[in-house]
Amino acid sequence: MKYYVILLVILCFGSVSCKKESDSKVLYLAHTLPQTHPVHKGILTFQEALEKKSKGRLKIKIFPDGQLGSEREVLELLQIGSVAVTKVSAATMSNFVPEYHVLGIPYLFKSKAHQFNILEGEVGKSILEKGSKFWLRGLCYYDAGSRSFYTSSKAIRTPDDLKGLKIRVMNNQMAINMVNAMGGSATPMAYGELYTAIQQGVVDGAENNPPSFVSSNHYEVSKYYTLDQHSSVPDVLLIGTKFWEKLSVQERVWVQEAADESAQAEKVFWNESVKASMEIAKAAGVEIIIPEKALFAEKSKSVLEEFLKEHPEMTELVNKIKAD
Repeated sequence: MKYYVILLVILCFGSVSCKKESDSKVLYLAHTLPQTHPVHKGILTFQEALEKKSKGRLKIKIFPDGQLGSEREVLELLQIGSVAVTKVSAATMSNFVPEYHVLGIPYLFKSKAHQFNILEGEVGKSILEKGSKFWLRGLCYYDAGSRSFYTSSKAIRTPDDLKGLKIRVMNNQMAINMVNAMGGSATPMAYGELYTAIQQGVVDGAENNPPSFVSSNHYEVSKYYTLDQHSSVPDVLLIGTKFWEKLSVQERVWVQEAADESAQAEKVFWNESVKASMEIAKAAGVEIIIPEKALFAEKSKSVLEEFLKEHPEMTELVNKIKAD
């Protein structure tokens, strides 16, 4: 069904990702998240800021909730110029730009401040620009939180507690290697099947950020949440180069400035969502565990070693991030 919707979009919007309304240009922005999500709220800030800065010359029409397809499908729409802007996970972008893989290395960032110092500095900006060769120019990063373990019947207080546990992970080699390195049994599985899988004991737990833990209702069947914060993969706001190249120098400035403003606003929305989610989980009787992260980081060192063995060209980038 989505392919018919996408085809309709292309036929209606033509081969460009914006349309003119009198003296204004309308950018089409599609993403997969619900309208209650903090990232969507950040995108609304982008929409408002861009219209204000351009005095109505640039406007954004948003298609949320996966209306135009999956992340991969919307990226393809950007590449052919049928949609102007989207938001995807940095993990998805790693299929195009290998440097995005680095952002998912377990325990690479020392803190949230360290993470965004890197992302909003020279390193992060250089990664955003590398997507241009694939017609996908990065504008900014959005906070997508930190992923932590949650389990149904056994608390995880140290890495040893993962031994023998089946932990659902994304179908991502780095995530699989991390859980296995800690002694757990990484179990890739579709996200939509996870609630029932935990409830029926098919898996013992999973890992995700607090807003996702609560919005998925996984807190109902997982009574232990261990905030080890093993990975902090950000989201990325992207603009198709086919549209970017049609903008004037001044219009590009407006778009970038609006994106930067939205990134700062989204951090606030994300923190508010995390706080609200944790309160819901605690009220439902979930035990929140604050472990010694260094133990988990030490146990997962082999993940970084294996990654650099396969991608030695990334060593300098990793060292630069760790030294900051």
